Amino acid sequence: MLFNINLLAVFVAAAVAFFIGFLWHGPLFGAQWIKLMGIPQAEVDAMKAKGMGPMVPQMIAAFVQQVVTAGIMAHLMNALSITDVVPALLFAFVLWLGFIATVLLNGVLWENRKMNLYFFNIGYHLVALAAIALVIVLMS
Repeated sequence: MLFNINLLAVFVAAAVAFFIGFLWHGPLFGAQWIKLMGIPQAEVDAMKAKGMGPMVPQMIAAFVQQVVTAGIMAHLMNALSITDVVPALLFAFVLWLGFIATVLLNGVLWENRKMNLYFFNIGYHLVALAAIALVIVLMS
């Protein structure tokens, strides 16, 4: 296996994280996300009228991003001998805190992004990383 990781677990974890992203930004909290992003209703209506077709390239890129994230996490978890659920979740939290919550804060500090959008985004990433870690540890 590449880097001695379970590639099936990586792809399943990526698919789970991708699906969480769909739910998070769609049926669960989509209206809140649209409001936080400041997307005008006319643009939302135009996107709905076009359907999912125009979003396919972004969706493919988002899935590839999840595969890379899951692959790196699987490699690191293997290197650190993380084989149980609690250490896996702690590892996901540490990655989230060290690399997601801190990096995305730059959007608030330097790009004039709203703090509520920051919390929305880091919340999603915490859930996605936890899911990736769970799938990897449970399938390995």
